Amino acid sequence: MDDEAGRTGSVDRARDSEPPRRRRWGRRSFHASYQGQAADGHRREATYAALDLGTNNCRLLVARPTADSFRVVDAFSRIIRLGEGLSKSGRLSEAAIRRAIEALAICRDKMKNRMVTRARLIATEACRAAENGGDFRARVAEEVGLELEIVDRETEASLAASGCSPLLDPQAQGVILFDIGGGSSELVRLGPSRPSNSGPPHPDILGWMSIPIGVVNLAERHGGHAVTRDVYEEMVSEVGEYVGRFAREHPMPELGDVHLLGTSGTVTTIAGVHLDLKRYDRRFIDGCWMTHEQISSVIDRLLLMSYEERVASPCIGSERADLVLAGCAILEAIRRAFPCQRVRVADRGLREGMLVQMMRADDVWHRAAGSPQ
Repeated sequence: MDDEAGRTGSVDRARDSEPPRRRRWGRRSFHASYQGQAADGHRREATYAALDLGTNNCRLLVARPTADSFRVVDAFSRIIRLGEGLSKSGRLSEAAIRRAIEALAICRDKMKNRMVTRARLIATEACRAAENGGDFRARVAEEVGLELEIVDRETEASLAASGCSPLLDPQAQGVILFDIGGGSSELVRLGPSRPSNSGPPHPDILGWMSIPIGVVNLAERHGGHAVTRDVYEEMVSEVGEYVGRFAREHPMPELGDVHLLGTSGTVTTIAGVHLDLKRYDRRFIDGCWMTHEQISSVIDRLLLMSYEERVASPCIGSERADLVLAGCAILEAIRRAFPCQRVRVADRGLREGMLVQMMRADDVWHRAAGSPQ
């Protein structure tokens, strides 16, 4: 099986192993006072940007540090389907590349307008897997002026854990974090969070696995429009071969003291459908809890819907209607392997993880608190 797995006790290992060369937007330093120099000569506070170019989405967050976290000052998210057709052709298509470049140009302009002083710009599974991933990266640098960092799967798992650590139940003895992406899905076993004197909690990563299956390539193989119960179970079975091995390597017998923590469009969509939201609203989604029975009920509802009904659902829409049941199948495989009674939903992930790791590396929270350097 073409998956990756590992054990680690440090979320910073991937960052420490990064190549030393500077990236145009990704490795800028700034003054020790956390201020940069504006064009008019006035000093301004440091502004960070985190961009995640995935198989399905292009997402950007721009934020500034606060006393113990950060405040988002700008954001962008667009479904671009960069990995559309990749599982069959092995290449990024010209149409997908054009969609990505258009979205990345918007992100570049937002970073310039916000006078970003430090940024990290990552690309994930689609660029890792595509034969022309390097050519695409060079084209983005030439046409958009952004230099993407193609990260490995361990880095993805690490960033997801860093971004979601504030949502771990402090009373839990462990957490299974899952990130269902477009071209791959990450599983992370976490111990209880380690307290932090400043900034968000430090996640304790006990093991991880990256599965080369996401909503885009799974839906392309099995179909996403007319999904019968049999087709759904075929998808669950395919994913279950990977997840089952992770569960065997990381047995957690006291599942009553463990909860699932999900970060992806799949789990946030399920939460929105469960809450019957008339339009998606992050305030109701991020951090909400769902029971095993509530998730099962939503999945049953989605399986009974036609494609047109999924399109009409305000929390699904045309951009996710052909992918949502593939995501549900990945989640179902995880739930069967780890039958926890509680799932916490996170509308956060890699971008927040990048922001946390950059700010922690720059010691912004210690300095903001007046701690010795």
